[in-house]
Amino acid sequence: MNMSPFIAELIGTALLIYLGNGVVAGVLLKQSKSEGAGWLVICIGWALAVTFAIYMSGPISGAHLNPAVTIGLAAVGKFSWHDVPIYIFGQLIGAIVGAVFVFLHYYPHWEKTNDPDLKLAVFCTAPAIRNPIWNFFSEFMGTFILMLGLSALGANKFADGLNPLVVGALIVSIGTSLGGTTGWAINPARDLGPRIVHAILPISGKGGSDWGYSWIPIIAPILGGTMGTLFYKLFWS
Repeated sequence: MNMSPFIAELIGTALLIYLGNGVVAGVLLKQSKSEGAGWLVICIGWALAVTFAIYMSGPISGAHLNPAVTIGLAAVGKFSWHDVPIYIFGQLIGAIVGAVFVFLHYYPHWEKTNDPDLKLAVFCTAPAIRNPIWNFFSEFMGTFILMLGLSALGANKFADGLNPLVVGALIVSIGTSLGGTTGWAINPARDLGPRIVHAILPISGKGGSDWGYSWIPIIAPILGGTMGTLFYKLFWS
């Protein structure tokens, strides 16, 4: 039986979160062998997570893996609005599944880590300096650049199998250049799904899930991604 796009988005997003949030856990949680490896390792780990998730689901669903991508493509007529809900549902469920696996993978390390903010950071983003206007701007522009870049990449010809690697390079660029302000969610499912997991699971010594901030990494990427695709269509198409 052929895999459905819904399952492909679910599995691809689960892999994305397992590897992406996994590198954050390795860097932040106590007594991990990669503890303290730093921001560059997180950026590279996330980029590789995106790359391999695209390889996994791309042939089936196109590897959106991100509601901002799905909505942005639909806004410029490159994806059917009819299929938007099922893609987003698959992405959200996949993000939840991936976050559960991160929790299990690093299970002994939660008790060893005293700082609840570090535990939350494994699952979802938070601003370095809390300022809703500028935090929103950061997430908007990060996703604007993501969708502008993806649109440009789609207009270029690459050797078979190379495109996901180039997308990974784009993710490294956004993370290292723009991610320091908010942790660079640029993906509503990536932030919301794991935040739900943090709220539900019995994580040793956890604090609150910071729901007061959670609307920014949901709304800003959707608006920024849509504007990025519209901007490309207006000036390059």
